[in-house]
Amino acid sequence: MRKPDVSPRCLALVSLLTLTGCVGSTSSMRLYPLEGEIAEADPTLVIEATARNTTGTSGTLSFRLPDRVKCDGTWSSLTPKTVSRSKGLSLTWRKTGGEVGSETATVPGVNTGEIYAVCADGTRLQGTFVIGSGTASGTGSATDTRGNVYKLLF
Repeated sequence: MRKPDVSPRCLALVSLLTLTGCVGSTSSMRLYPLEGEIAEADPTLVIEATARNTTGTSGTLSFRLPDRVKCDGTWSSLTPKTVSRSKGLSLTWRKTGGEVGSETATVPGVNTGEIYAVCADGTRLQGTFVIGSGTASGTGSATDTRGNVYKLLF
């Protein structure tokens, strides 16, 4: 039985698709209108936003306003990290030789973040949030240039 020929282009495409699936996770953010024209029109409305790369400290954000206007933006969190480095010589029976290494860890605590988005109709949305270290959940508030105020939960 003859093996099928696989071109280098095909292999590159498969590799790229595999990598893009593992680049980062996505999470859902929810914007709850509290004040303004959107809250007055439908006080029960929830605007679903998709935040990408939530395992990192920043990523893209996309959502649609009630009148189907598409909005794209960025979220960013100020999550401090500590880096420790080690060098040395060990002369014990269990561990003979040198040791070199480094370790990065997230500092525990509550961190701040921001979101900013620009919509297709020119509306801009800006907000702040707090998030726990090592988590992908938080709370905050946002406003837009139409006079709407939102509660932000994720």
